[in-house]
Amino acid sequence: MNFEQLYQQNPDFPNRYISPEKLFSYLQNNLSDYIQEIGKSYLEKPIYKLTVGTGVIQVLAWSQMHGNESNATHAMLDLLMTLDQSPEMKEELFSKIKLDFIFMLNPDGSERWTRLNACDIDLNRDFHNEASKEIKFLKNIVASKKYDYALNLHEQRTIFTTDGIHPATLSFLAPSENVERTVTENRKKCMAVIGNIYHHLKDLIPNQIGRYSDEFYPTSTGDNFIKAGMPTILFEGGHFVDDYTRQDTRKYYTIALYYALKAISELNSNIDGWETYNDIPENQETHYDIVYRNVKLNTDHECILDIAVQYREIKEEGKDEISFIPFVMEVGDVKQRKGWIEIDCTGKKFLSETKYPKLDAEVNFTIED
Repeated sequence: MNFEQLYQQNPDFPNRYISPEKLFSYLQNNLSDYIQEIGKSYLEKPIYKLTVGTGVIQVLAWSQMHGNESNATHAMLDLLMTLDQSPEMKEELFSKIKLDFIFMLNPDGSERWTRLNACDIDLNRDFHNEASKEIKFLKNIVASKKYDYALNLHEQRTIFTTDGIHPATLSFLAPSENVERTVTENRKKCMAVIGNIYHHLKDLIPNQIGRYSDEFYPTSTGDNFIKAGMPTILFEGGHFVDDYTRQDTRKYYTIALYYALKAISELNSNIDGWETYNDIPENQETHYDIVYRNVKLNTDHECILDIAVQYREIKEEGKDEISFIPFVMEVGDVKQRKGWIEIDCTGKKFLSETKYPKLDAEVNFTIED
């Protein structure tokens, strides 16, 4: 039996939103022998590193550097739960690697469901400034020993596809070390692992695996870590049709995490198969969540246009799950973009208190037959 057949979601975390306190309690109650606190956030929340495995290949990974990207935290919890169903598979993997996994690097942002930390700093652009406490903890761990690989675990918006049709449910990147995007030996090590993941998942989610842009970002974490000599692989969990709480994405993210670790354990810094990386299509920015087509506004002159809408994810007080609030992103000719939902408004009434939909404002109109 393979990993995807065994896959089991951790039932203690059914929602996309993960309360930091609930995570901390779970780690202390279930994994206390494997965790250590590596520091406290700006708002004095603990940041935990879990260590599992006895192998010689050293791997570092971290989740929720951006607080509103919970899939990697789910994936690690689901990975451990799934491997508990197969002691042989677990032993085979963790006898070859030793994994240090930092849960929820940005617990303050995770609690508020924001990308930034409590000081409104993007940890992924704070590599050199070190204006945040949290980035220092990550860099201290990296400096504490020589890691053979690192996994920089993120999520991406619903706007991305692999081909203008299929959502980029998972995207990967072997980040550049310089503006010239030179394909170095360390990049090839990352590419070999990503090619292996692609091999295992391309039939599970056909046309839904993408390659993130390899533009060099001088202040970003992954680019600087690989520039300093540590092969660092970027994961991006994305959209799966009709899955805004990312339950399907979570599953495939977990499967991808397993095959990444398995490839690392087998390749052991070898670059066999790295060329497969180039078979993966590059992400395209092609979609909005909803596009209303041929909307006739209530104006004195005839005005027919498109309205593009994107959901904003907001954590509302007292709710266990995030809310998806539609906002107007574009008004006019939106033919260059598609919607995951397309609504033809020809012959239908535009009902609104305002004549025009307001850009960057919450949707305040309805469409009636």
